[in-house]
Amino acid sequence: MSERKSSTEVVSWIFKNIKFIVIPGLKKKELSIRESEYNKTNGKRKRRSLVKSKITLISIIIIFIVISFAVFGTWLSPYTFEQANLIASYSSESFDAPSQDHPLGQTFLGYDVLARIIYGARSTLLISVSAVAISLIIGVLLGLIAAFYGGWLDTVLMRIMDIILAFPGIVLAIAIIAISAEKTLAPPDKSFTKLIIIFGLIGIPYFARLIRASAIQVRDLPYVSAAKLVGASNMRLIFRHILPNCIQPLIISFTHRIGGVIINLSILSFLGFGDPRLIEWGNDISASVYNMRNAPWALIYPSFMILITVLAFMLLGDGLRESLDPLLRNM
Repeated sequence: MSERKSSTEVVSWIFKNIKFIVIPGLKKKELSIRESEYNKTNGKRKRRSLVKSKITLISIIIIFIVISFAVFGTWLSPYTFEQANLIASYSSESFDAPSQDHPLGQTFLGYDVLARIIYGARSTLLISVSAVAISLIIGVLLGLIAAFYGGWLDTVLMRIMDIILAFPGIVLAIAIIAISAEKTLAPPDKSFTKLIIIFGLIGIPYFARLIRASAIQVRDLPYVSAAKLVGASNMRLIFRHILPNCIQPLIISFTHRIGGVIINLSILSFLGFGDPRLIEWGNDISASVYNMRNAPWALIYPSFMILITVLAFMLLGDGLRESLDPLLRNM
């Protein structure tokens, strides 16, 4: 009886679906609607993914160009570092329009805009990357210690971080520079190091709180408890089992923070708290702002470099976030 019923169902199914077998390309209406909806949604996802990947690629290219300016500036610049910073100061020319000798024009005291943009990439990137590296190292150590040991140590460390975070970064930087100002003008190398230390200290709470939040979630996982049971030391637990599983947000935040430091450095120089002897994009903007109508090239090009550099680091961070986070990658 069951065999007869099954054979009847097979024959019934064949007659019902014979048209789909005989006629190529024929589809059921309901399935066609579902397929079109799926293709539409999937197509939008692919287009968004393609656009985001292209934006990330463009940001990487921009960062590579800026790094090339910083590393190979001596070969890429039409003038030497001394000509871009010292010798030109004896020139009577100032804010001249672009010419064959100066493709992007001249800025205050006859400095070549192109040369200062190229050499400015070196100081801007060196200060920002070095400061963020200091913030990352110290902040990660403090955040891991606070999360792992907890108790009064966690409370004290986090309250100190909260006090630093209560002040805007640029205001705190201005206050530190004003307090540590010397009567005699310090050498450029000393002021360069001071800027790195200031921005490095200001960024510590940012990474400390970020790694603490991630480490608290990881420290109570079963594999960490298992490592404790087999006698692993605290240092091994922190740096071998907890830190590697918290490193993803640090990579993303590192690029974002570089862009933020570049902006703060430019603001600091624009307000007159930077060292005017440094070739830095913010200094060039500050010196050219009062000649914006007569010499817009002296203001536009350094501003454009700050814009695309910060934007490139921010977009790179977003691209890394989407590629490293499986939840965002599958959305």
